[in-house]
Amino acid sequence: MADELATRGIDFDRPNAARVYDFLIGGKLNYAIDREFAERILEVRPESRDLALLNRRWLRRAVRFGAEQGIRQFLDIGSGMPTVGHVHEVVQSIDPEARVVYVDNEPVAVAHSEIVLKDNNNAEMVQADAEFPDTVLEHPTTERLLDFGRPVMVIMAAFIHFVPDSRNPAGLIAAYRDALVPGSYLALSSGTFEGQGEEVRRAAELYRKSGTDVFARSKEELRALVDGFEILPPGIVFTPQWRPDDPAEAGERPELASQLALVARKN
Repeated sequence: MADELATRGIDFDRPNAARVYDFLIGGKLNYAIDREFAERILEVRPESRDLALLNRRWLRRAVRFGAEQGIRQFLDIGSGMPTVGHVHEVVQSIDPEARVVYVDNEPVAVAHSEIVLKDNNNAEMVQADAEFPDTVLEHPTTERLLDFGRPVMVIMAAFIHFVPDSRNPAGLIAAYRDALVPGSYLALSSGTFEGQGEEVRRAAELYRKSGTDVFARSKEELRALVDGFEILPPGIVFTPQWRPDDPAEAGERPELASQLALVARKN
């Protein structure tokens, strides 16, 4: 796989946020530069590996919830690497005919996804800038796989915190909302400084210096971004608190996950 990626001209001289995350959750789609950066993050926040896994488990629970509500179409915005327990694996274990469109504009994520998904007829990657919804919604792959006359779950897992207020994240979410029929869902998670210690800000600064800015948001800020959706119980909570399979999984300090999450429905 490395040789195939190299032929696509992908730059491995800088850490990539998606590959760093992949390393933290135990995936194999990462390289020395990513592992070195991850070790720096772990020095600042030693529990980062466990917390990344908590957040990944939220994603799996959220898409499983969508599938249990009868959703069979999923649009994963800013999907990153096709790593451990990705959306198509979860929903196609429930219904092999469930369809998934992944969207990312980072060449490394796109290249990996195309390789991993090449034998999956119901899941494909769209290379597009998700901040321009028309390029996603009108992409031939999206139009072929997803029927927007039927309910869709839009997933924005750890995506919106890369969009600053100056680029109108509320308007961005609204553009995707307006493409959905009633009965569709939004699953969203975001980094937050709410309830966090200084080590989280130091980790965010490391990302900024690596070329990836993070714009953490509070519960109320996230609530304002999803106007037009009904936020479902338990509301906007830290990822391990969102419908855990076992209540004990939330632990005594769920805020250590450093990410807030919600699932909302368009009525």
